[in-house]
This record gives sequence, structure tokens and C-alpha cells, in this order.
Amino acid sequence: MAAPMLRWGCRGRRWAFARVDGGSCHRRGAPTGSTSNRIRGESSVAQQPLHTAQKTRKGEHKWAAVVGLEIHAQISSNSKLFSGSQVRFSAPPNSLVSFFDASLPGTLPVLNRRCVEAAVMTGLALNCHINKKSLFDRKHYFYADLPAGYQITQQRLPIAVNGSLIYGVCAGKKQSQVIPKTVRIKQIQLEQDSGKSLHDNLRSQTLIDLNRAGVGLLEVVLEPDMSCGEEAATAVRELQLILQALGTSQANMAEGQLRVDANISVHHPGEPLGVRTEVKNLNSIRFLAKAIDYEIQRQINELENGGEILNETRSFHHKLGCTMSMRDKEGKQDYRFMPEPNLPPLVLYDATSLPAGADPQQVINIDQIRETLPELPSVTREKLVQQYGMLLEHSFTLLNEVGLLEFFQNVIKETRAEPKKVTSWVLNTFLGYLKQQNLAVSESPVTPSALAELLDLLDSRTISSSAAKQVFEELWKREGKTPGQIVSEKQLELMQDQGALEQLCHSVMEAHPQVVMDVKNRNPRAINKLIGLVRKATQSRADPVMIKEILEKKLSL
Repeated sequence: MAAPMLRWGCRGRRWAFARVDGGSCHRRGAPTGSTSNRIRGESSVAQQPLHTAQKTRKGEHKWAAVVGLEIHAQISSNSKLFSGSQVRFSAPPNSLVSFFDASLPGTLPVLNRRCVEAAVMTGLALNCHINKKSLFDRKHYFYADLPAGYQITQQRLPIAVNGSLIYGVCAGKKQSQVIPKTVRIKQIQLEQDSGKSLHDNLRSQTLIDLNRAGVGLLEVVLEPDMSCGEEAATAVRELQLILQALGTSQANMAEGQLRVDANISVHHPGEPLGVRTEVKNLNSIRFLAKAIDYEIQRQINELENGGEILNETRSFHHKLGCTMSMRDKEGKQDYRFMPEPNLPPLVLYDATSLPAGADPQQVINIDQIRETLPELPSVTREKLVQQYGMLLEHSFTLLNEVGLLEFFQNVIKETRAEPKKVTSWVLNTFLGYLKQQNLAVSESPVTPSALAELLDLLDSRTISSSAAKQVFEELWKREGKTPGQIVSEKQLELMQDQGALEQLCHSVMEAHPQVVMDVKNRNPRAINKLIGLVRKATQSRADPVMIKEILEKKLSL
């Protein structure tokens, strides 16, 4: 049989941390290491005995939760996995459908080279073993948005196996300690997406849009090494950052480019694993955490009340904040897997196995792709900590918020202020305003240049910290003024006349003799009260450090 034809596509182009407090997500470290080389009969997550989170209810019982994930990421490519149809979000319904996508008789699949490269790149970034030979299979089931009656996937021998994903969990009372966790990756496989069903309840009909049918997906199967919603959400966010850094997927959950199915069960530690349920199609990291935590508690409540857990598929109702039963899985569905007869085995090469004189357009070199891997989020965080001396948890925040790292780096380029001060302003003041008004970094009314100018004014002691916050508040009003103009208009400059400031300190001391006496009696709070009185008299335009120096000199402290 001839080698599979490869078709060129085009690229698109981008650790995460969770909080552990109050016993909501405490567990011992998940086991690391490779999984068995045997490929199981289904791509669903297999449950294994693990050290998992323990939760106490009413002081009576301890429960361990086990969570595994199946993640579908849409590959960044201009065309679909096996056809030349374009891939474009929000295109008119059924406007991007080829004869093959519609499953017309006689049409044959042609493998997209870009999708294969994306799968190899993702596997390498996730420490997977890349199979030099992988196979395509047909997974049969009937649904209206699957015209062929089967999905082309890689059930028997996927393109990548036995990887690992490292993510960070923030722990401690002040969330100042980042604990690395590892979740094993069972496999990564290439497969087609299905079309989209649009249910019109008013007309009691279902409309089908096949624009998504045949779009290339990476299915990443995570082993059940997690124990709560926050851990799972953090692992997914880390994977999302990696995919974006690689450019293999835009992983925009709002556009359905990253969808998650969660497999959840609970059991008493030391006892066999419980019956699991699957929560399908979670398309938000926040909803993922909520759905898993709700389902864990639902199962615990059900078991403690004498009920039983059904092996079923459930959905998450985000408005009600609960999971709802969709269908039971007791009668195992027979997908009738069979080899895809129209696609030969996918053969990859490395530097040692590459045939002499091979056409580079018709082969994929694993080692060549390995050399082109970009900087991954974990490396970026290490560089931020080393270069700017920031805390590790701060580097997590900079990467987790979309666009925040770029904003921070632009401010750093334009200001003379120390990196630690820039970090504090970006993560506390700037990010705080964004979250308060539910804005993205790209929607901020304060530009990096404006914040850099403000920090320069603060660094040169032209204005005080409290005045700087006033200026920032004015900048947020979108009035188009620069920090310098705001400082000038509102007369927020610090007093530079030392003589005038000394006279003012003398007047305050004369007006408050009891406070002066308290200072001389070594009352530690009294000096701060004097400083506050002087600043009040100057409308906060005096440098508190300078005030303290003058007062200490006059009081001979």
C-alpha cells in the first residue's frame, strides 16, 4: 500500500496554579512515571488506585475523589483533517463543507500534514513517546451531525503515548508556596470533529451545521491523577498555555476550540474505586472546576444517604450550578471499531530512520520538529523569576491572564522603576481594576506607556504613592490625559522646599504637644501620628520619608 499523502496546511500562533485552602483540594502528590504500553480498547480514561484528595463530611467518613479528563483541542490549521475545506469560526452555516465532509460516495480522505506536525509537536512538549507508526480507525455511531455514520480516529495505535503534564498548585496560608504536581498523559490521538446540532425547541426540530465536520482535533487523555475541580482546572489551563505557546491550537474555549469531558468517582481510601460518571462538553475552566466539585459532593451525598452511583453521562447546567443526567452507560455502546481502509499506516521518521534521499515534503522528521519547539510556559516562568526577582506565584499570574505578560514586559521596557515595583503595580493595582470591572487586558483604558510614565514620576519622587493612585484612577476614566498633565492640573507634586516643610513640621509639633510627649516617651505609634498630621496639612503632597527625617531631627530621636 502506498505511503499516506501529506497535504500542507498553515499555522496559527501562544505552569498554571491552583489554590489549596480549607481542605478543599488537599492530597498527596500524584504518582509520576509512564503508563503501560498496552493501548486499551477505549479512549476513555481508565481509573486506577491513586493517592487522592480526602474530604471529611460531618466528621464521620473520609472520601477520596478520583478525576480524569479527556480534552479535545481544535488544531490550528487553515483546512480540515482530511479535506481541503477551510476552517473558520462563525462562517455561515454549511458554507465550509466539501464533498468528503458531506460523505458523498466515492470521496476519499487526504491527510493534512499540518495536523500531523501539530500532533507530534504537542506530544513532544508533553513528554510523550511518539509512535513512528500509528493507525487510523473508524468509530461507528449514528447521529445526524456525523454524515458518514463513523468518525475517523486513532483508537488502536495513537500518534503519541505515555506523557506527563506538570502544573503548579499554590498552597499555604498566604498562597505563597507553589507545589508542582504531575498528571500522566495516557495518549494523544488525531481525530475528526463532528458537525454541530442546533436544537430549535420552539419548532421542535434540529438543524445541522456541517462547517465543523471533519475539523482536525487532538484528543489528549489525562489519567485519573487529580482529585478536585481546582486541580483539574489548573491542569487544563496549563495545557491551554502550552498549546497556545506551540501554536498547535488557539485553544479558545469560548469558540469551542478546547472542550473537556471529566470522569469522576469517589471511594473510601483503601477500598476499591467507585462507579464513575462522565460530565460532558465543559467549555469553560471555571465551569469545569464547578462541575467536578459539584459532582464529587453529589456522589458523596448520594452514597451517605444509602443510594448508589449510576454509570452515566451527565451535563453541567451553568446557571443552576449542578450536573444533570443525560443518558446511562450501563449497556456499553459498541462502536464497532475497525481499521480505516482508505488510510494506510501513518509512518514518521527520526534522524536515524530517515531514508536517504527522502522527499522532505512527503516525510515528517520527529527530531526536526523537536528542534523547532518554542519556549514553553514553565521556562518563561523560570526566566521571569531569575530576571526580575519576582515570586514564583507572580509569574503564574502573569502567564495565566491573557495579555498580562506582554503588558508587563512593555511597561518594563519604558520605565526606570525597579521590576519589583512594576510587578506590584501590574498585579495589584492594574489587575485589580481589570477584575473589578470584568475587563480583559486588551480592553484596559491604561496603556503600558501611561503606567510606565506614572511609575517614573513615583520613582523620581515627583509624587507620593497615594498621589500615584489618584493619578491612576484618573487615567482609568479614559479622558486622554497623560500622568504628567494630571499631576500638574491637580497639583499633586511633592513639596520640594525643605525649609517650608521644616516650618510646617514645627507648627504641627507646637499644635500637638501631647503627641510630641508620647514620641519622647517612646510610644512607637506617636511618630506615625505626627507624620500623618503633617501630610494632612500638606494635602498628602509631602514625602513621608522626608517628614520622618525632619521630625526625628527636631525631636533628637
